[in-house]
Amino acid sequence: MTYNNKPNPDDRSDNVEKLQEIIVNTIDNMQEAEETMQNVNGDERAQIEAKNERRRESIDAMRSEIKDENSSR
Repeated sequence: MTYNNKPNPDDRSDNVEKLQEIIVNTIDNMQEAEETMQNVNGDERAQIEAKNERRRESIDAMRSEIKDENSSR
């Protein structure tokens, strides 16, 4: 049995679109979490706040990657 171990070509032609979609979804998740925070307190609230902070950092990183992608085109 022979396996074809050729790597897939690195197709990044739609990378910006994918990143933009991920950013929109992440923002939606943050907004849902903010709404949830109104009904919780204590540790759960702190966990949601921490997660949203990580989401903000991810969004910043993805926006930076979009800028990089656009400048290399």
